[in-house]
Amino acid sequence: MQKRAALYVRVSTNEQQTATQEGELREYAGRRGWTVTKVYRDAGISGAVARRPGLDALLSDCRRHRSGIDVVLVWKFDRFARSLRQCLTALEEFRGLGIDFCSATEPIDTTLPHGELVFQILAAVAQWERSLIQERVRAGIARAKREGKRIGRPQEITAAVIKAIKEARKNGASFRDIADQFGVSTWSAHRACMA
Repeated sequence: MQKRAALYVRVSTNEQQTATQEGELREYAGRRGWTVTKVYRDAGISGAVARRPGLDALLSDCRRHRSGIDVVLVWKFDRFARSLRQCLTALEEFRGLGIDFCSATEPIDTTLPHGELVFQILAAVAQWERSLIQERVRAGIARAKREGKRIGRPQEITAAVIKAIKEARKNGASFRDIADQFGVSTWSAHRACMA
């Protein structure tokens, strides 16, 4: 069965054109025997921008199974995603929707066994990275607790404490001294005096 490909092209500046990427992707799709059903474009939009009209439309159409998309074809994955994590998240969503992903210039092509292997390796690395981050966060929290620092949301300051803070401020105490005395942040001490 012939695959139906959706092309996604993006350039970062208005001086650049998406036509070069689009032409190359159309040729690539032709060599693979795929039919191009639609082209999604973002011109003059940085890859660091989370919301992009063309990308948003592509993802929306994939989620609604519009345009008969079997594979999303991009020039490079960095044209599509702003980070490896974002790319993997999208690839996992595509997998759930039964849509393949192919980068024409990189070994990420879930229509082929080796591309699926690359995806699995990248997903494993991303999971490992998430585990490392969680481990660092837990270690930081444990260290902060050992040092006697309060963890979590700040407690509500009662009316009695607000009154005492205001009295201390009237008596010339600095916000830093008040914060230390009452176990609140400097900002909370300031805010209590304004209440």
